[in-house]
Amino acid sequence: MTSSFSNLSLAEPLARAVAEMGYESMTPIQEQAIPVVLAGQDVMGAAQTGTGKTAAFSLPLLQRMLKHENSSTSPARHPVRALVLLPTRELADQVAQQVKLYAKYTNLRSTVVFGGIDMKPQTLELKRGVEVLVATPGRLLDHIEAKNAVLNQVEYVVLDEADRMLDIGFLPDLQRILSYLPKQRTTLLFSATFSPEIRRLAGSYLQNPVTIEVARPNETASTVEQHFYSVSDDDKRRALKQILRQRGLKQAFVFVNSKLGCARLARSLEREGLNTTALHGDKSQDERLKSLAAFKAGEVDLLVATDVAARGLDIKDVPAVFNFDIPFNAEDYVHRIGRTGRAGASGLAVSFASGGNDVRLVADIEKLIKKKIELEPVEFEEDRPRGRINDGRRHWREEGEAGDARDVLDQPRERNGEARFGRGARPHRAPAAPRDPFFEKPYESPEREAAPSWEAAAKATPARGLSSNIKSKRKVPALFKASESQPN
Repeated sequence: MTSSFSNLSLAEPLARAVAEMGYESMTPIQEQAIPVVLAGQDVMGAAQTGTGKTAAFSLPLLQRMLKHENSSTSPARHPVRALVLLPTRELADQVAQQVKLYAKYTNLRSTVVFGGIDMKPQTLELKRGVEVLVATPGRLLDHIEAKNAVLNQVEYVVLDEADRMLDIGFLPDLQRILSYLPKQRTTLLFSATFSPEIRRLAGSYLQNPVTIEVARPNETASTVEQHFYSVSDDDKRRALKQILRQRGLKQAFVFVNSKLGCARLARSLEREGLNTTALHGDKSQDERLKSLAAFKAGEVDLLVATDVAARGLDIKDVPAVFNFDIPFNAEDYVHRIGRTGRAGASGLAVSFASGGNDVRLVADIEKLIKKKIELEPVEFEEDRPRGRINDGRRHWREEGEAGDARDVLDQPRERNGEARFGRGARPHRAPAAPRDPFFEKPYESPEREAAPSWEAAAKATPARGLSSNIKSKRKVPALFKASESQPN
């Protein structure tokens, strides 16, 4: 049975904050990690995104740091005691907000530093003194070199989303930062998966860590309905819109593999009538925070993002995740779809595979999650056979009449010079056997008006100097009679 937060014997200020946030029962990672951290042991924890990792390390660290709590205004009385490192600006800001909420009834100070914004406000916060510093590695090194951050009294260090930090290439930065810290400290490492690189990192910097895994390695949530569709690159947007419409989805994450692809897809979907925003590394920090706020408020339908920009985002109740591009790293698939189906809610994960390389990547995912993956075809609604229309145009086409101008309506509409039917186009039927051409002629009225007298005369006596094979222009009656009366 899951334990209650009331069983933790948290200090009154922390327990009060937790109660105000509506926390009652602990998640598995919280239930296993909090007692270990309270005991002062190193932790190597594996948990899926959205399992409550932030509270799992923040609450016990704040509890242990209450012995340093004071109301002094002197910066010297508020040195950095806990350092939390994260891979992205969004995640760092998110964790910092959570820490502030947990510590709101204490005198412990906290702040966050990350790139993409001016260093001056961050410098003022650091100079004022903080006990908890949340940071991204690059910006923290900037402050260390500027002598704004002093880390010689750090007692606790947290490496959150450690696997992502290694993927981004932060290992040299992490090694530099850890070299500034006291060797006697408590180190907590959290990762979605335990790759060989993560195990080597833990072996270098953790001391006899307690390993905590709340789910089988690389396991996807059982509440997520997963589908893999075989679809051409040109038809991916059409497939995305059709699934959104058929499922009645109001919001979704859409993942792509590159910043350029992210920006292009967001613009295309916006032009096609979907309220869309993009989240990638080339966006300014202000733009990224506004995009997140708009999506959380329900003002945006689709959030198109890269893995680095979206890693660890805590957005509740996302009904669906689309892998517009199959991720190059199979573990990223687990991270991506971990944003739907949280806390026992049902979710949908849709992936589009378009070629030979995608098939190989899908095979890697299949090995990782240990589930058989079937590539499903996409049947587009506009490609389905329609009933015959009483104007006869489709009847003519299906019976083999080719080349008639009236068949234009049955041709596939073109988009950017390519037929919209893509790979799933229906082949044209072979021409049927010839039929009596009399019945194929357009309708003609049986009654015809007699030709005017001047027209008959013109045909009988062609103008002088003209070949009999060349028809003269139609003449106005008055002029024709006038010319006939003139002598030759």
